[in-house]
Amino acid sequence: MASLYGHAFRISTFGESHGGAVGVVVDGCPPRIALTEADIQVDLDRRRPGQSEIVTPRDEADACKIVSGTFEGQTIGTPIAVIVYNKDARPDSYREMESAFRPSHADYTYDAKFGIRNWQGGGRASARETIGRVAAAVIAKKVLQQLAPELEIIAYVKSIHSLTATVDPATVRFDDVEANIVRCPDAPMAVKMIDFIKEVRSEGDSVGGVIECVVRGVPPGWGEPVFDKLEAELAKAMLSLPATKGFEIGSGFGGTLMRGSEHNDAFEMRDGKVRTRTNLSGGIQGGISNGEPIFFRVAFKPTATIFREQDTVTTTGENTKLKARGRHDACVLPRAVPMVEAMVALVLCDHALRHRGQCGDF
Repeated sequence: MASLYGHAFRISTFGESHGGAVGVVVDGCPPRIALTEADIQVDLDRRRPGQSEIVTPRDEADACKIVSGTFEGQTIGTPIAVIVYNKDARPDSYREMESAFRPSHADYTYDAKFGIRNWQGGGRASARETIGRVAAAVIAKKVLQQLAPELEIIAYVKSIHSLTATVDPATVRFDDVEANIVRCPDAPMAVKMIDFIKEVRSEGDSVGGVIECVVRGVPPGWGEPVFDKLEAELAKAMLSLPATKGFEIGSGFGGTLMRGSEHNDAFEMRDGKVRTRTNLSGGIQGGISNGEPIFFRVAFKPTATIFREQDTVTTTGENTKLKARGRHDACVLPRAVPMVEAMVALVLCDHALRHRGQCGDF
């Protein structure tokens, strides 16, 4: 149902923000893939709270435990379960949300759908749910290394509010992204972004922005022609992340201002391969990868929970005021970079295995 993703490589995430634990079950992973908890921990550390002065101060090590699906450091073809126990949960800090809905959060809609909700820190709607996705994506990346060794996924913060970085997606490197706490490879702009997030936090407010992602080394032929188009799968994956509000690939909305003669990516032979002279398609045509880098952008809204008094209503239908407490990100983007990368890996791993199953080659 709603917590399942994938076909050939399938994941099921579980857990709430202030419950006992969060995690994931991965089914469909091929056997004999080297995998340890230390492998998974690297990306969990990039996602975890408390990692810098511009993210939520919740103090979680997010130490993972593999409880099934591996033996002597390798996958064995059976479901892999990874669990992370919540150590710094403070449910009482969210008592106000028990009887009042946070504006633009999932409080009201969860209540409208289920008639019950976990109001402790957002419950299942919290970004803490993404721990399972990031853990599963480490496994997906290892499978992709076997199937497409040149594949590389790099996401980075492109903009925070009106501050926009200058980044060349053709040359950006992972180390440049990880060189600062905001994960923006434009170093001078990163300094401005960090200062701005600190200013917004001091005012009890929040701010959003855009994450760009480039995927290099994707072979041509991955994806499906109709309902499971590769860009549709990527869009669904990105918009399933908390706080996302927009997705565009290649030329995106800017392509609407061009004519076909300007927008078409001319084919040419290069080094014995079919290539395109430009990449306004963003690496996907007809729902199938064409061998060029996949390039897209994801818009993240300002964090809904802010430390300012806001108008809202109670669970009994009365107008009221709400000023949130607890620990929250003033800007989700620095921690969302590994989440975006994770969803790309899950989509591509699933489609790579589906392609191999149907066509038997790469």
